[in-house]
Formats: sequence, structure tokens, C-alpha cells
Amino acid sequence: MNDGSPHELSAAYALDALDGDELRAYEAHLACCERCRQDVASFRATTGALAYDVDLPAVPETLERRILESARAERPNVVPLPWRWAIPAAALGIASAAAAIVLGIWAVHLSNSVDQQKELRKDQKSLIDVLSDCARTPMNGGSGAVCVAPTKQAVVIADNLSPASPGKTYEAWVITGKRVKPAGLFRGGAGRRYLQLTKPVPVGATVAVTLEKRGGVPAPTGAILLKAKVAPS
Repeated sequence: MNDGSPHELSAAYALDALDGDELRAYEAHLACCERCRQDVASFRATTGALAYDVDLPAVPETLERRILESARAERPNVVPLPWRWAIPAAALGIASAAAAIVLGIWAVHLSNSVDQQKELRKDQKSLIDVLSDCARTPMNGGSGAVCVAPTKQAVVIADNLSPASPGKTYEAWVITGKRVKPAGLFRGGAGRRYLQLTKPVPVGATVAVTLEKRGGVPAPTGAILLKAKVAPS
């Protein structure tokens, strides 16, 4: 749980969420605390990876098709200019359409990028909220832990887990009695990785990680690589 220690502010500092006296006090602490410097570097590396670990949705096909159809509908007349500057109107229409397509694609991608940045900041804040006030349980099978907040929201921390091979992904599970629920996917990799679970983790539940096919599966098929049973705090 959060006991007011400066160590608990590392995530917030990494995302520039501190200010005023709290910021000055933490930076003074950071200058003489190797553990916090490592935590801040790890948080920044993780959030940086999150920022680029997204796929832009495809540009709607209707946008390009609508513009091209409009261009083809132009009458194939010749603009009445001197002969050396005579340009088919259809060519002008297609050139305009090409420019419109570029601008349309740019606008769509810009809008998607802004939306993704907003979603990323929301995810980062949610991650900080859990890590700033949680009970941590080490995971068996490797270097890692599961952190559970009083709200039952939880984050899996995995250190130096081998990157998932092509066509594979790591999948987290919340196991309560005989019920096994998928709770999120991640790729692993060098350094520290964080995964906020999509399912709540009650006291007594087990959190496990397996290696599955890309995209995840509804029930585990691989061996359990990491495992932790959440005890009362």
C-alpha cells in the first residue's frame, strides 16, 4: 500500500504528474536514491514503448473511392488555353483528387493520432493510480510481481521476460476457484514491462501468465510461466 514514501511517486514523476513542493521534494530525493532513478527510467521506457506500440487503423476505403469517382466524372474536355499550355480537364481533376486523397489521409491519421494520445494518457494515469496504492505479491517462475489496488484493479510487472516470438503473445489470467478469465496481452522483452489487467483481482485469486498464439485465446493452452496468489494485505 502507499505509505507516503517518495518511492511511491516514481511513476507520477516519470509522466510529469508532480508539481510544486511535491516535485521539488521528489527531485531532491531522486538525487540520492538509485532505486528511484532506476524506477523512473523503467517507467519512461515503458510509456515510450506504449506510445509507439500501436497500429493506426486503416484509412476508410470510402474516402479514397469517393474522391476518385468524383475525379473520373469530370468531362474530358480541354481547357481553352494557348496550345502549349493546353491541359486536359480530366488530368486536372485527377491531380486535384490525388491532392485531396493525400490531405484526406493526413487528416484521418492526424485525428486517429490525437485520439490515441488521449487514450494513452488515460491508460498511463490508470496505471499510476494502481501502482501508487497497491499491495505487491512476487510471482513464481521469474522476476515479476502482481500489484493489486484496493479497487481490485491490478498490474502485472514482468522483468526481462523473453520477447514473444512471431505469432505468439503473453497472456495474463485471473483464476478464481475453477473460473479462469483472460486479462490482457503483452509482448514481453528486455527491461521492466507493465500490464494493467482487464479483470478485477479479488483476494485469494491467482494471477498467471502463459505464452499463447497471437491475439490471445479464451482459455490457457500453454504452460504457466509466472504465477502469484494474492493474499490479504
